Order: sequence, then structure tokens, then C-alpha cells
Amino acid sequence: MRPVEVENLSHAYGDRNVLAAVSFGINEGEIFSFLGPNGSGKTTLFKILATLIPLERGDVTLFGHNLARESGQVRKHIGVVFQHPSLDVKLTVAENLRHHGHLYGLWGGDLKHRIQEVLNQQQLTDRAADLVETLSGGLRRRAELAKTLLHQPKLLLLDEPSAGLDPIARRKFLESLDNLRETAGVTVILTTHILDEAETCDRVGILNVGELVAVGTPDELKSRISGDIVIVDSPAPNQLAPKISRQFGYRVATDDDVLRVECDRGHEFVRDVVAAFPSEIRSARFGKPTLEDVFIRLTGRNFHS
Repeated sequence: MRPVEVENLSHAYGDRNVLAAVSFGINEGEIFSFLGPNGSGKTTLFKILATLIPLERGDVTLFGHNLARESGQVRKHIGVVFQHPSLDVKLTVAENLRHHGHLYGLWGGDLKHRIQEVLNQQQLTDRAADLVETLSGGLRRRAELAKTLLHQPKLLLLDEPSAGLDPIARRKFLESLDNLRETAGVTVILTTHILDEAETCDRVGILNVGELVAVGTPDELKSRISGDIVIVDSPAPNQLAPKISRQFGYRVATDDDVLRVECDRGHEFVRDVVAAFPSEIRSARFGKPTLEDVFIRLTGRNFHS
């Protein structure tokens, strides 16, 4: 049995459905991301798995424990990193870890040993005596992760873990998750709206308005789009789109002021479309499909809308 099994999970706030019959399974030692824009249901799913809100409908099993009936047992196996910081900025890194350890019944030599281990894991040993308020965003995130790891959870749940981090800090934080998976066998579930972040995960589940529309490795998902993606910038995209479809026979999606075209030989299409409509095109470029292109193909909507 996989450590995480979810069947037909649904949730509503009043009359508004935010999750609709979501089903998935996650393998041991896997780094799995739920990718979706704001309003897709990511945070609600995170809160249910973290036992922060009750399960309304569906079946969820974490490490053999039924989430609805055995939430206390589930909590022993999970570590949670919230989107918003939960560290006390007026305490040092070590003081934050010590107080958190007490909540899990860790004391004395055992707690001291675990604090040293997680500081080493997150390369924070030389910052243990620093006040949290003096740390950079990336270091604070690593301190959050160290705190979460004190009780040696089997599953890490992270809600938008790199939100607000610069690209370098984000990369280092994601590298620390990968190292943790390799050294401790921890399974990781994270929610994100950052496309590059999802690309680094083993598998991705794409959420859209509460529905899980696709699950697969980044390469598997991108393989759903054959050929290239051509981006055409036009002053009148809505007028140009049907002209391109009629002349070239390609499916054209309008995304703000640009057009997205899926085609087999992007470099040739760029040349031909610019030649055909020179006065209606500002620029055109091509590249391989991204997860954003997959989202647009599956949902028909802009990822950032």
C-alpha cells in the first residue's frame, strides 16, 4: 500500500464546492506537487491532509491510518510547513526548535541531539544562536523546515513553501527537500503556483477549480502536447486568431495580448505566420511545451487569471 491514498475527496464551503471527487496516490519517498492558480483548491486540500479541517466526503489513508477516524495517529507521521511563517522572530533558531520539541514530548538529551541533527541537515548550525528576525527569507524557510523535522515525520506537507523567496533561495530550499528525501526517505507533498517549482518534482497533480485534471511526471504531462509552442504577440489577438486557424489549420488559444499555437515545426511556422500577417504581428517566438501550456490545453484558461 502506498503511504498516501485518497479516493473521491470532496469539500465545500457552504454552497461553494472547492474540491470535487479528487483521487490520487503518492509513493514512498516521492516529492509530489499540486500545481494550480489561486482558487484551484490547493490550500483546502493541504488543510485536510494536515488534519486542520475535517474530512467531509471521501476516503483518505495516510500510512495505513484513516484520516477521519485516526487523526491523532496521522499527526504523529506528518510534519507541516505553512505558507505563512510560524517561527517566533524574537527567539533564536535554537530556542524555536527547543519549544517546538517540547510540544512533541522531546526533552533533555534526546531533544538536544535532534536539534543538532536538524540544524546540520539544513546547514543552520552556525545560525543556531541568531534571532530569527535577523535571518534572510531563505534561512527562515530552512529554519521552519528544521522545526518541522524534529519529530522525524514520514510525510512532509508544505503549503506554497517558496512563496516570497528569490530564485536562488528557492532553488536552495528545493535542494534541501531533495536531500532530505535521499537521506531520510521522507515523502513530500507541496502545493505551489510556481511553474518552475513544480518542474523539479517527481510527479505533478494539476488542480483547476477543485478538480484534479491530470497527474504525471513533468515530462509525461508535457508530452501531451506534441511539437512546439509558438507565442505570437499581436495588437489585435482576437482578430488574428481566426485568421491563423483558417490559413494554417492550427488550434489557436488567446492569452491576454498573445496567441499560443501548437505546431510540429515551430521555426517554420514562425517564418510563415509573420510573412502571412506582417502588419498584425509585433513578434513571434517558439519553444518546447511547459507545464503552463499543459494547463492551458487541459483547462482552456490562463494559468495566471
